[in-house]
Amino acid sequence: MAINRVERIDDRADLRHVLVSVSDKRGLDTFVPELLRLNPEVRIFSTGGTFSHLEKILGGSAGRNLTQVSDYTGQPETQGGLVKTLDFKIYLGLLTETYNPAHQADLKRTKSVPIDMVVVNLYPFRETVSKAGVTVEEARGNIDIGGPCMIRAAAKNFIRVAAVVDPSDYSMIISELKASEGKISLALRFRLAQKAFAHTAEYDRAIADYLSGQSPAGVSACYRYQSE
Repeated sequence: MAINRVERIDDRADLRHVLVSVSDKRGLDTFVPELLRLNPEVRIFSTGGTFSHLEKILGGSAGRNLTQVSDYTGQPETQGGLVKTLDFKIYLGLLTETYNPAHQADLKRTKSVPIDMVVVNLYPFRETVSKAGVTVEEARGNIDIGGPCMIRAAAKNFIRVAAVVDPSDYSMIISELKASEGKISLALRFRLAQKAFAHTAEYDRAIADYLSGQSPAGVSACYRYQSE
């Protein structure tokens, strides 16, 4: 497999398309309206409960700026929200390189857009397994798949995309956008990528530590076998 070697990028990247899907919704009520004040044309993609939360925040502008991920991809969410963002159009938008003609052709061919920022935090796995009496099945259900995938894709492509995992960074991001005509610098994107990979590493470590402490008998006790 040939790996692209990128040499040409933009130091300051425009912010036009943002994907927001969070468990921790703190700060969205100020962060998202500020994004739109800085650029009223920003298009926000979202899912499930986050979409409903943003609809309330944005009010009348929701119809203009807010899009369900399922409407964008053409694929409805599966029951239980198991598959929402694991879609070619999403990852094409996250991983494309600005000055790669083949990538730009792929965007045009699939009617996709480059996603410039991902605002994602993960299912509360640590909080779930810290509760008394939690079962392996309850823990399993709180293992986030789509979130870490989006975070990693955005962080890998820090040459263009901002990966935002911590609500405490919202004000810093807004300050930079205000100071740089709505653009995000490579320096900030790289700092956010560092934090993003640390975040997913800690998340995976928590899952691995929990599972390593369980026994096959304890796992089996969660389920009822179907007759063969």
